Amino acid sequence: MTEPAPTPVTPTAVTPTRDPRISYDAGTYALRLGDDALVLAQRMGEWVASAPQLEEDVALANIALDLLGQARPLLSYAGSLLPGADGAARSEDELAYLRDERDFTNVQLVELADNGDFGRCVARLLVFSAWQQELYASLAGASDDTLAAVAAKAVKEAAYHRDHATQWVLRLGDGTAESHQRMQAAVDAVWPYVEELFEPDAVTSSLAAVGVAVDPASLRDPVLGYVSAVLERATLAVPSTRVRHSGGRHGIHTEAIGHLLAELQHVARSHPGASW
Repeated sequence: MTEPAPTPVTPTAVTPTRDPRISYDAGTYALRLGDDALVLAQRMGEWVASAPQLEEDVALANIALDLLGQARPLLSYAGSLLPGADGAARSEDELAYLRDERDFTNVQLVELADNGDFGRCVARLLVFSAWQQELYASLAGASDDTLAAVAAKAVKEAAYHRDHATQWVLRLGDGTAESHQRMQAAVDAVWPYVEELFEPDAVTSSLAAVGVAVDPASLRDPVLGYVSAVLERATLAVPSTRVRHSGGRHGIHTEAIGHLLAELQHVARSHPGASW
């Protein structure tokens, strides 16, 4: 069972002496990580009442809540650094519910539809949580107090998510002939979206240089090393495909995100300004 959802981290005020460009990039970086967590939380929540067993319904719901708990402070912090057109800070709800798909900056991996394939669910979780665990372990030492605080709380959750996915990949990969074949197909399906996790750009490069962010390229070896070792133990092959999909960080997404956001945002957009 996962740990209780962490207490939300209150975003710190922007230091007056901070370079405005660094503040803007930090907001962009927080938005990316928040979008990753929010979108995957939605995907994981779709499995509640559809998982292979009752205990797994509960486990996946808890993972979804963990991810949502990470998304909230990240989006709130991003909104404080990336104000709206009126110059006012944007709330986490505004960023979650009132943006269009081209405004979302999550990697494409997290938005992929599972289409009822539990193997795809755990294959994606294995890769993403392995990446997140390495990212947050490094980000916990960041010079940005808010990002460091979020990372310090989330790294333990990511480790649990990684372990949970690992156990399922081992169970299915080294199980029956059918479960092995289906698990291999699931790994093959998500693999073209893996490399996007490690792509650096101007934002991450500038922030990594001042200790605010982690260079994503530095995570590639430890993440793929872990995932490859799990696949080997599960008698699964590391896919050799050269196809690489990317663009999510810059608003280029698969068609799957449109359907996901329609569900995620329906109530908020149908009843603007409502409160409960």
